[in-house]
Amino acid sequence: MKIEKLQIFTSNLEAQIAFYRNVMELEIQNEDKNSFELTLGYTVLRFEKKEGATPYHIAFHIPDNEEKEALKWLKKKVAIQKSGDDEIVDFSNWNAKSIYFYDADKNILEFISRRNLNPKQLAYFSAESIAGIAEIGLATTNIEEKFFFLHRECCLEIFDGNLEKFCAVGDPEGLIITIKKNLKDWFPVDDKAFSSEFALDFTHENQKCKIVYQDEQLKIL
Repeated sequence: MKIEKLQIFTSNLEAQIAFYRNVMELEIQNEDKNSFELTLGYTVLRFEKKEGATPYHIAFHIPDNEEKEALKWLKKKVAIQKSGDDEIVDFSNWNAKSIYFYDADKNILEFISRRNLNPKQLAYFSAESIAGIAEIGLATTNIEEKFFFLHRECCLEIFDGNLEKFCAVGDPEGLIITIKKNLKDWFPVDDKAFSSEFALDFTHENQKCKIVYQDEQLKIL
């Protein structure tokens, strides 16, 4: 599952523009009074202004084995959100390592380095090293309903977890992280999970799919 575009919402548009431009050193594109976009490798991330927007969990692919270089780069810019004492979290069952931090909206952002997925291209780590969006979180009261919708409409499978509390849907290239919001908070910060609205464009098994999550319901477009 290759995530090609993700649209999310923010009630702090100016602060988010400043964060991604000045802190993350990314080029702001298609900016107007209500929205802006970022190009992150093969993915476009679009922010639209909306009062009362709630936080998200989003993960970004970084190159294989570059988590230490990414950590050094990030620590000059943001506070790292640890798991216990660990700044780099080892997900051995996923063959991946991750680093967590916040943006200006307190979206829980993650850099994830998956072994043998994104080969190193630059001699040093920078914003240009981000290869694409790896994950979007979907908080719900009914994981089973959401999984069977994604399986039926987009042929997605369970990568990890179950239908009770946590279910990663998709594959190592791209995942929809579904959690039952009344039983689980977002790792590693234990922030409350909201059913934050988003629109997602992706390709899976050579088929394009666009879904919208709104009012706790998934729709296909």
